[in-house]
Amino acid sequence: MRSTALATIVVGVVVERRKATSPWLDFLWRPVSVLVGTPSAVPWTRIGEEGNATIFYAGEAAIELHRTETANYRQNLASGTPLLWVVLRPRLANSAGAAFDILTVTADPSEGEALTDAGNDLVATVPMPVSIIETIESFIAEHHVERPFQKRQRDRGEPPTPGDRAADKRNCK
Repeated sequence: MRSTALATIVVGVVVERRKATSPWLDFLWRPVSVLVGTPSAVPWTRIGEEGNATIFYAGEAAIELHRTETANYRQNLASGTPLLWVVLRPRLANSAGAAFDILTVTADPSEGEALTDAGNDLVATVPMPVSIIETIESFIAEHHVERPFQKRQRDRGEPPTPGDRAADKRNCK
């Protein structure tokens, strides 16, 4: 499938694995940050430990920027704490290797929230690095077109006339 993105930003995703206190889970996973660019490490390289948490470089993803979503990007930047939404998809329990595949990383709050709706995907927000903020600001400056809100008017049909059997027959079709 061909992308309609006008710009992409390559990032590396960093996740944390923490020992769970639950009898039903061994570990809790969560994205903790993104790195600008592609690190030289291979995906799922252990990069650190803190207490009962282990930090991994999970792999590479691309943030796609679309000109029709500039209002959403602007809203994200204006929030005071710009965020990126990282979506990880669990692999099958019997598969060897990594626990998750990186599905996507997005700067669009609407898309990020929509990805939380259904399924088993792990969706979490991470802080947006300053260099990505600057790239998105320049993208907005170049591609944003202000679109005024236009409220649609309801089509008000003829009100039903009591005793109008012809109208009743028309509505039953």
